[in-house]
Amino acid sequence: MANIHPTAIIDASARIGDDVEIGPYCVIGPNVEIGARTRLHSHVSVQGWTQLGADCVLHPFVALGEPPQDFKYKGGEVRLQIGDRNVLREQVTMHLGTPTARGITRVGSGGFFMVGAHIAHDCIVGDNVVFANNATLGGESTVGDFVIMGGLSALHQKCRIGKYAFVGGGAAVTGDLIPYGMADNHGWLAGLNLVGLKRRGFARETIHNLRAAYRLLYAEEGAFNERIEDAARLFAGTREVMEIIEFIRAPAARPLCGPEPR
Repeated sequence: MANIHPTAIIDASARIGDDVEIGPYCVIGPNVEIGARTRLHSHVSVQGWTQLGADCVLHPFVALGEPPQDFKYKGGEVRLQIGDRNVLREQVTMHLGTPTARGITRVGSGGFFMVGAHIAHDCIVGDNVVFANNATLGGESTVGDFVIMGGLSALHQKCRIGKYAFVGGGAAVTGDLIPYGMADNHGWLAGLNLVGLKRRGFARETIHNLRAAYRLLYAEEGAFNERIEDAARLFAGTREVMEIIEFIRAPAARPLCGPEPR
């Protein structure tokens, strides 16, 4: 049985899981699905074709499933899918996809989204991410698992951030940030997220190989393509390095985020 406050407005066709709590003045639309044990504090709005997972916590004035902020959008059955165990603090917004792109916005599980964080249309966000206050994604962005976005940081549309990367507070990132990388407060690639790797329990040998591969990839000598091939050959047995190589080689809409020019 769900625990629903009498002032909440819930469409009769919305699917509400077991032991869900819906607080005062929440509004739930007709195509919404809310997983078991999820808790909505007051004044939460969930609209559109939105699927919200189990054991999530939504604080006041969260708005999910609103139309995308895209002038081309003229309606249609587009979706927002959010995983389990996410915490959404006040005024977090996550929008539907668009028919002209992926048609769905996907957010993984175990994320912590602080005040005012925004997930735009057609974004793909991985598991166990942290978005600090007002961190913002442009449309069709992709963010990997365990990424940390600093407060007031922003990612340009169609950019990618690889897993375990860190984006500094206030950074405007306009290119693709490699897995395990770190963008400084000005949006430049500033090395590897070594603190994050140590905190997550990565082996000393793995970190050593990542550092050696990074130094090779971003050395000043030789062509970048040649350095990529050298790193792929030398570190073929290190999965984490090969993830960086595969990220660099993958088709992309944006250039790579690089170090600040000297």
